[in-house]
Amino acid sequence: MSAVDAARATRADAGTPPDWARVRADFPILARQVHGKPLVYLDSANSGQKPAAVIDAMDAFYRQHYANVSRAVHTLGTEATEAYEGARATLARFLNVRADELVLCSGTTFAINLVAYSWALPRLKAGDTILVSRMEHHANIVPWQLVAQRTGATVRVAEITPEGTLDPDALRRAMTPDVKLLALTHVSNVLGTVNPVREICREARARGIVTVVDGSQAVPHRPVDVAAIGCDFYAFTGHKMCGPTGTGALWARREHLAAMPPFLGGGEMIREVSFEGTVFNDGPQKFEAGTPNIAGFVGLGAAVDYLQGLGMAHVEAREADLLAHMTHSLEAIDGVRILGSAREKAAVVSFLVEGAHAHDLATLLDLEGVAVRSGQHCAHPLLQFYGVAATCRASAAFYNTHDEIDAFAAALRKVRKLLG
Repeated sequence: MSAVDAARATRADAGTPPDWARVRADFPILARQVHGKPLVYLDSANSGQKPAAVIDAMDAFYRQHYANVSRAVHTLGTEATEAYEGARATLARFLNVRADELVLCSGTTFAINLVAYSWALPRLKAGDTILVSRMEHHANIVPWQLVAQRTGATVRVAEITPEGTLDPDALRRAMTPDVKLLALTHVSNVLGTVNPVREICREARARGIVTVVDGSQAVPHRPVDVAAIGCDFYAFTGHKMCGPTGTGALWARREHLAAMPPFLGGGEMIREVSFEGTVFNDGPQKFEAGTPNIAGFVGLGAAVDYLQGLGMAHVEAREADLLAHMTHSLEAIDGVRILGSAREKAAVVSFLVEGAHAHDLATLLDLEGVAVRSGQHCAHPLLQFYGVAATCRASAAFYNTHDEIDAFAAALRKVRKLLG
């Protein structure tokens, strides 16, 4: 039995939460030590750790089934193609979309750039506006700035409240007739804010505005029904959802895929080539030039199987519990400031400690075995809004424990004392 089949066979009943202690044991790296201390990994918003099922699936593919996809009729080529397309089908079911609407790519950054250069660049013009929120990751800001520079369009910012939420009335007012595209994160990578993307996309669609949703921080942590959201494009990254790096996908409405020109040219995105011209494949293959990250997508398919085995509603509830414990623990420490207090949040806490630089905090926490991220988190405009140069960010996942959060709080108190 393959690792993927084993993951399917051991899925928990939908109504029964998993045994989280047993789940934690599925992640080999969590058993290691750092600087002689047990590892406390609180950087899952940056990249999620990988269960053995994912590692084993990729290992088995390379050992037993490896070949290029869609280019050979021999047994290995057939097996590789079936595995690759099987991962596409698995992802499609996970998101409640059609497989022929899902472009497999290297991740959210590539996916958003694909929309920028293949949908927006040929269509936008001077006088048009691209609306983005203050809380966007750079990957959902910079491509639109580049498109605006080349088309004469304008990038407009939808501001947020001090609590870190979008003002729905202000956002609606910002959806003026000149707005042709709205780019919005589903979940903020800095604040953890969960945006009401379904309602926002409904408002945008009623005004003829095309919507691009960055799902990088949503897909790994909560049930996501893309069809129900009603957006035009939805992008996500595999390495944040227990999958390998260099994987991800763009979901797009079929009418957009049909109308968009290719972003890259090369093998597998063509139907026929001559020196007089080229006939392109249909989407999504039209946008998948070159040899893909085959083993990576085998691993991502295994990661989705693993997450479905846990049940995404259980994952969301587990992480909500961890967030409450982490927030309470940090609020009890003198001198700690937490950015963002949205009512609905993912398990992400960005914080500062009075008198201490974020990088110093993260370095000293690492000496205690605690891994948090420090810096601007690819969200410079958001940190400028709060008037800070950098923060530390602790982000939990379902494989973390209350004891780890207690260890993190104890380490932070120790560092706080050390820094005076």
